[in-house]
Amino acid sequence: MPSIPDLIARAAAGERLVVVTAYDFPGARFAEAAGVDAIMVGDSVGVVVQGRASTLSVTLDQMVYHCEMVARGAPDAVVIGDLPFMSYQASPPQAVASAGRLIKEGGAATVKLEGGERMVEQIRAIVRADIPVVGHIGLTPQSIHRLGGYRVQRDRDRLLADAVAVEEAGAWSVVLECGPSGIAAEISARLTIPTIGIGAGAACGGQVLVYHDLLGLYDGRAMRFVKRYAALGEATVAALARFAAEVRAGTFPAPEHGFGAEGSAPERSR
Repeated sequence: MPSIPDLIARAAAGERLVVVTAYDFPGARFAEAAGVDAIMVGDSVGVVVQGRASTLSVTLDQMVYHCEMVARGAPDAVVIGDLPFMSYQASPPQAVASAGRLIKEGGAATVKLEGGERMVEQIRAIVRADIPVVGHIGLTPQSIHRLGGYRVQRDRDRLLADAVAVEEAGAWSVVLECGPSGIAAEISARLTIPTIGIGAGAACGGQVLVYHDLLGLYDGRAMRFVKRYAALGEATVAALARFAAEVRAGTFPAPEHGFGAEGSAPERSR
């Protein structure tokens, strides 16, 4: 079973870390079977699964619920639990209490929170409580109203200051979202902790994409940085349409899908 020190050591040796954002038991099982290094239970669940316009309405209870499913589905992966909007911003004690719930109730190994210099005290407090922290800078979706929407963040000095602040506060890794590749490369070279990129170029120490995005299961507008590795959304619609057609035609269920008067108990096929 990989650990956070394992991931840090592998990143320091030049190995790129593979992170997938997933939200439930089957998604976690598939991701772990594929050999990913870590699974991030993102508050992006609000958009991808709940169908909301932003992540802002996601609650801590919901994040605990989704972390718990993922932790059960992927016992051999490092599970990163996302702290949702207003579960940590108010004060360091609030941040510690919320992080503790994701670890104790949700089964996460580490938590992630958005913000750089402004969140230094929260990061320090969580780390002092012996909870590992992943930072998140650049495009921070919980700040969309201040940022004016989902925009590429190009302020080099701000990005670099935030990255350094997150590292100095004790985070073991930092997500860089939607920043110019050159700036992300500079940050990755400057820090001693692994950087995990999403829309930040290939020089980061690892990459993360959302499970539904890379598999083609999300039918909303895809961000430029998303690469689709499968078209499972279209395949799912086709399979469901075939099922509907067979039910309407009376060809499903066939005799082999039923039971006689005697026989063993039904078993779920796997």
